[in-house]
Amino acid sequence: EDRPAVAATLRALNGALNGPLGRPGGLWVKESGARNLRHRDFLAPRAALNAAFPGGQVPPGVVSAVSSLRGPAVLPLRSCQDTPAGLAVQVRRPEAFRRLLGPLPGPAGPREGRVVLLHCPALRGPAALRPRHLRPVLLADHLAQLLRAQGVCVRLVPSLAGEGSPEVLRQLRIDWPCGSAGSSLPEAVSALKAALGRAGCASACEQGPGPAALPGGVLCKVHLKSFVEQQGLVGYDPNLDVLLVTEGMLRSLAELQQAVLQCLVSDPVALPVSHFPHGSCCSIVHVVSCEEEFQQQQLDLLWRILDPGAHTALQKHLVCGPVKVTNPSSPIGADQYFQLRKRQMYEASVMKYGELAQDEAWTEVIDTLTVAAIRFEMLSTAHRSQITLDLENSSISTKGTKSGAFVMYNCARLATLFDTFQRAVERGTYPPLPPVSELNFSCLREEGEWLLLFNYLLPFSEVLQQAAELPAPSKGIRITANTETVCKFLIQLSMDFSSYYNRVHVLGEPFPHLFDQMFARLQLLGAVRDVFHSALATLHLPPLSQI
Repeated sequence: EDRPAVAATLRALNGALNGPLGRPGGLWVKESGARNLRHRDFLAPRAALNAAFPGGQVPPGVVSAVSSLRGPAVLPLRSCQDTPAGLAVQVRRPEAFRRLLGPLPGPAGPREGRVVLLHCPALRGPAALRPRHLRPVLLADHLAQLLRAQGVCVRLVPSLAGEGSPEVLRQLRIDWPCGSAGSSLPEAVSALKAALGRAGCASACEQGPGPAALPGGVLCKVHLKSFVEQQGLVGYDPNLDVLLVTEGMLRSLAELQQAVLQCLVSDPVALPVSHFPHGSCCSIVHVVSCEEEFQQQQLDLLWRILDPGAHTALQKHLVCGPVKVTNPSSPIGADQYFQLRKRQMYEASVMKYGELAQDEAWTEVIDTLTVAAIRFEMLSTAHRSQITLDLENSSISTKGTKSGAFVMYNCARLATLFDTFQRAVERGTYPPLPPVSELNFSCLREEGEWLLLFNYLLPFSEVLQQAAELPAPSKGIRITANTETVCKFLIQLSMDFSSYYNRVHVLGEPFPHLFDQMFARLQLLGAVRDVFHSALATLHLPPLSQI
């Protein structure tokens, strides 16, 4: 039996309505608000019906066809009624609970031919990283986890020198590859230098007659503007003109080139780099801050000139908006930013938990809360938008519902609940949790329970898929990703779970006639806990067992 999914259910509903019309179209919407979910789960709005049917009158046969819909991954439907708001569909909720409260689907298997190279130029920059450098690095780290969860082969570039990688990356649990760039890098740089000399179009590459013709350290002049015009490329900065090529630029390109080749070695389905058909090779995504975008466009074009293969034609740029720091007494480094947030988190924890938070056992907890706070601060905003970091009047706390600490707090509440239940089972207070097949889900009638299932457990797999999508731009080189999706999902889940948990006493008195409801609720909350853990894993955040 297939696990129900939102997309499959909407496709079936739209097919039932659009079949008589003989045309495709999306008429149905999934409800999500608590008020509407008291009356319906899906709605075909009246305005859409008026546009689709003469006089807005839906044939009776269509209504009955919707009610009797069945299919793989389609939610079990209970009724379809014509209401003033439109066609309202309700789900058979006990059956939906039963079908959804089994184990979460496992990670996707490898997807043949799908390889993505994420390049983060911020890590080639100054040794002293600043908060604005952290944003694209954290975003690339998160995106890599999301893509891997979908079975995509991901490679991160540049590789960091083992001893020289900034400590703040380790503190933030950024899983970035370390090690030397490879013994073949000098050969690759030499090959690119040779390509400079062979550049056939005079408008693309110009070398002076002698060393005095170019500034020190400059190997060549490349006319990027004329190359863009000749190739008909769109989306590049109109101010791109002459590029003074240095050996450092060639080293960066050589490492990218080697990473592409190594991607192909790890993916036997992909073809040799010189034989890529369009769309089947390694996708290259430059994850850059807006301050680095111009320089990365220069390197993008230089790579296209020197290595005109299908892989360089697939370069795309994912650009992060600015990170504005308010109230800085002086320019602040990324390490100082981490330490500041850690101190604020420690002070907030002491204020809430008193002397407990000063215990050595809390060191790891404070570190994890700090990482969560920073990751949510950097990633819960759409990557195109500006982020403002207020260093003085920080919103970092254990109470704010928009913070990573709030998410971790609710995850820890779930851990405490199940630890309490397990200890009660060991004492003989409660029997063990029965298998799912023996549970009575008709006991779950509290509206918060359906809200957790319908808005979070049901769409979770699709949320992860959407967050990992890298849609090709209609034109140009910029792409947009929904990298804020997981953080926003976790924040909203935490708010709805917290509201439910504060309202409902899950572990009741040990009377047998109350066990059915308690066990059904524990099965639901166990699935909620699994969603928390899976989503936090894409942020490299371990679940907390206490807080």
